Amino acid sequence: MTINNFILIKNGQIINEGKSLNADILIKNDRILSIDTDITPPLNTQIIDATGLIVMPGIIDDQVHFREPGLTHKATIGTESRAAIAGGITSFIEMPNTNPQTTTIEKLEEKFDIAAQTSFANYSFMFGGTNDNLDEILKIDPKKVAALKLFLGSSTGNMLVDDLEVLEKIFSSTKLVIAVHCEDETTIRANLKSYVETYGDDIPMYCHPIIRSEEACYISSSRAIGLAKKTGARLHVFHLSTAKEMALFRNDIPLKDKKITAEVCIHHLWFTDEDYSKKGSLIKWNPAVKSANDRDALWEALIDGRIDVIATDHAPHTIEEKTQPYTKAPSGGPLVQHALQAMMECVHQGKIDLPMMVQKMCHNPAILFDVKDRGYLKPGYFADIVLVNPNQPITVQKDQLLYKCGWSPFEGVSFQSQVTHTLLNGQLVFVDGEVSENKAAKRLTFNR
Repeated sequence: MTINNFILIKNGQIINEGKSLNADILIKNDRILSIDTDITPPLNTQIIDATGLIVMPGIIDDQVHFREPGLTHKATIGTESRAAIAGGITSFIEMPNTNPQTTTIEKLEEKFDIAAQTSFANYSFMFGGTNDNLDEILKIDPKKVAALKLFLGSSTGNMLVDDLEVLEKIFSSTKLVIAVHCEDETTIRANLKSYVETYGDDIPMYCHPIIRSEEACYISSSRAIGLAKKTGARLHVFHLSTAKEMALFRNDIPLKDKKITAEVCIHHLWFTDEDYSKKGSLIKWNPAVKSANDRDALWEALIDGRIDVIATDHAPHTIEEKTQPYTKAPSGGPLVQHALQAMMECVHQGKIDLPMMVQKMCHNPAILFDVKDRGYLKPGYFADIVLVNPNQPITVQKDQLLYKCGWSPFEGVSFQSQVTHTLLNGQLVFVDGEVSENKAAKRLTFNR
């Protein structure tokens, strides 16, 4: 006999598909059964009173580095997906620059096996392109893999794709979304050489956006976009950071029709180069956090539709690694646990409204990557749902952090909102600060 499990979320403010609606959501097993006002629950239904709470789809984070395999002293799929669930991120797409790198089908499937055992959130992975693995790229099943990732700026091992002939072959040969990290390596190396000659290893951190400059970003992103236009490739440009690059993107066609799309990350919307004096290497990212003018331009492009997706680029390192001198301190930081709260703070500040926040963090990643039955609150869709109290202040403290690395660039920051509940595939996996140890995660699939 089949046993049906029901959950009813009552009286919440549902934010979905550009609208705000006070209604109930009835969940049956792992899917949404109905959305309506004043739903009468079946017998033995678990009821969640969402009065005063925002109810939204689970966030799909299209760019994280969870460090497994090979770099597990920094993080694991288990630890970081647990933090993601606490932050309302129900699905993640993880990057290939682990150790070993995810540049063969065999290594890709090994990562899927790890996630199947340990992930607290729904998962997929990007396949890594190199100068010499086109044969492996052509083996990818597009229904099972999120995208292809190319590093056009420095990365781990041999993942820098700098052979232009190979690059054009890759762009011409795959129908997958090609996600790119765009920084021109020649420009960066010349800049770094000059600063090392002046300062040695201990370069002041405020020089980071000068070394990894606007020009380095623009040269690389404009070149990638030119190649995408030439070949017809489907290109997604990760973590944009400069005002100059905004002219490269369009807002006059719907996302589903775009061949070239854009992402911005939380840190580039939040911090500026003025914050290096306080935060130092804790806000050292690649691409670098740049000027207030760049941040303003990113916000403008996000609101007007040139930028399509908000992500985290969650990339933890140990605090010992991060506090080394400039040339040795790695770039990246942990963000998944407080990304939604940071964006909710921007809602409170009037920088973005709730429906657009949900569009950029939930709907658009689902559209862009063709994610099957997720990213929306719709009958028949998986019940990945987040409840947020918009008026429950909290100050980020070290002892609240779920990251394996144990630190956050948001420590000491006060947010006005808190995630109160996260549901994953119809199961309540986070309630009032506690993550359930009963994992409900599934592998993402794609409508291709």
